[in-house]
Amino acid sequence: MRRDSKLSGVLHVLLHMAEHPGPMTSDDLGRVMQTNPVVIRRIMAGLREQGLVRSEKGHGGGWTISCDFNAVTLRDIYDALGAPEIFAMGNRSESPGCLVEEAVNASLDDAFEEAQRRLLDRLGKVTLAALSRDFHARMVERGQAFDPQAIHEG
Repeated sequence: MRRDSKLSGVLHVLLHMAEHPGPMTSDDLGRVMQTNPVVIRRIMAGLREQGLVRSEKGHGGGWTISCDFNAVTLRDIYDALGAPEIFAMGNRSESPGCLVEEAVNASLDDAFEEAQRRLLDRLGKVTLAALSRDFHARMVERGQAFDPQAIHEG
């Protein structure tokens, strides 16, 4: 089953934007993410609606960050993406006619709810600023200056 990597991708884009000295076009971000600029525009439009980014049209325009990295958490970004399903697993049947399956469903539902609650709680404790600091610490550890190409290499 294919994993939903939209949250990871958006966080990646936001960190690149934070390092860039000005607006980044959808083409720029598409190259960074190795995807079509149309995909970037679709994702960024949702973030713009939440006030996390803004866009300027025309020459010199593009996408810029409009949120405070110290205040915005990974949970905020997750929510801005429409709170996508976290787990690919689920119950075989949501309306079982079997008492065994009811017991299985109840147990799994409790486990899934607890796991989701813990994950969302954790996402709510990590700010974009903390993520950026981690990125910078990794660059320093490797003796690198910011270079969009070099940071994608092993």
